[in-house]
Amino acid sequence: MSGSSEAVEVKVVDNSLSNSEVVTQEELTGSSELYSVECLAQRKKSLRARYTYGIIFLLTNLCAWFVRDYGQRVFPHLHNLQACGIGGHDCFRTMGVLRVSLGCFIFFLIMFLTTCKTSKLYEALNTWHSGWWALKFVLLIMSLVVPFFFRPDIIHLYGEIARVGAGIFLILQLISVIEFITWWNNYWMPNDKRKPSCFLGLFMSTLFYIASICGIVLMYPLYAPKASCTLNIFFITWTAILLTVMMVISLHSKVNRGFLSSGIMASYVVFLCWSAIRSEPAIKECNPQKQVNGNGDWTTILSFLIAIGAIVMATFSTGIDSQSFQFRKDEIQLEDDVPYSYGFFHLVFSLGAMYFAMLFISWNLNHSTKKWSIDVGWASTWVKIINEWFAATIYLWKLISPVVRQTKIIDHEEPVQPGAESP
Repeated sequence: MSGSSEAVEVKVVDNSLSNSEVVTQEELTGSSELYSVECLAQRKKSLRARYTYGIIFLLTNLCAWFVRDYGQRVFPHLHNLQACGIGGHDCFRTMGVLRVSLGCFIFFLIMFLTTCKTSKLYEALNTWHSGWWALKFVLLIMSLVVPFFFRPDIIHLYGEIARVGAGIFLILQLISVIEFITWWNNYWMPNDKRKPSCFLGLFMSTLFYIASICGIVLMYPLYAPKASCTLNIFFITWTAILLTVMMVISLHSKVNRGFLSSGIMASYVVFLCWSAIRSEPAIKECNPQKQVNGNGDWTTILSFLIAIGAIVMATFSTGIDSQSFQFRKDEIQLEDDVPYSYGFFHLVFSLGAMYFAMLFISWNLNHSTKKWSIDVGWASTWVKIINEWFAATIYLWKLISPVVRQTKIIDHEEPVQPGAESP
């Protein structure tokens, strides 16, 4: 009897333990599901915040343009500021653009410094990045107003620094574009899982190459109609040579990257060449574009607005592409990790503030640009041409670097000596 009672007691204890374990497992499951829901909500909030920062960047661009072209008429009280000089000259036109750009740079630099260490969605810095918009609005206004009290020599120094920052931004943008082209090429390359993509990839590559060749052919009569247009002839001819070299290397047996990546890159290079020639000052013989008048016609205004949108989109797309600049790209994304690098995102926008300043003043700190014009002048032309050549150089290096590394590895391998056979 005593043995049976002890067995009953053991069973009761075991049942109670098993029930407690079940309750604990249910609680853990419920808490993990709740945590997943909270992480998902924070992730969506963080992704939406990107567009808010993009709108802020767009508004500061428009503010810089307004100060440059109409600030002297709309804000006459700025003449009374000592930092603006006689007649307010140092707060409008070129100096006005630099002051607004400095304010935008300060705002995104502060955001970079306060969010660069954020790695998890439950951190307090994540809440600061994705919320507190009223406080950040006050911070933005203060950042835009304070530079108008700085001395002109400080603003001029910022303009010199902005040239370097704009150049860094162009390099980051090039790397992001080339990485996107590489990804797109790998996506459309045929394999066992995506056999139908072979035809579509070939069609897209052919389309890009036809567009590139048509662009080269059209630029000759439009921008090099006479033999005296030697500079434009050189730009267009050298671009055609770059296209040929990229295609030949891409199809080489040791590289074998196919048509698509080189076709997309060819279109991008032709676009940069066309944009560079379009940035030349209007010349009757070689660049017969209309002179920009005081108000601008509808084509000038439309192209200006498109250029503004392109600046914002280029900055936004580069800012969210932090993976292209990671040394290790095999890291696993956890559930509570931030969806993109906040620090890199704000750093790109701060450099983008320097870049749009250079476009509005045509990379010239001592010359005022005309109304409704953007990125026009010989300095802008040469910046874009160098950008084109640099883009082609980076792309060609990405094509041949695996072959060069493989050759070095083979050369450094010691030949295996055949060992004596054991009896």
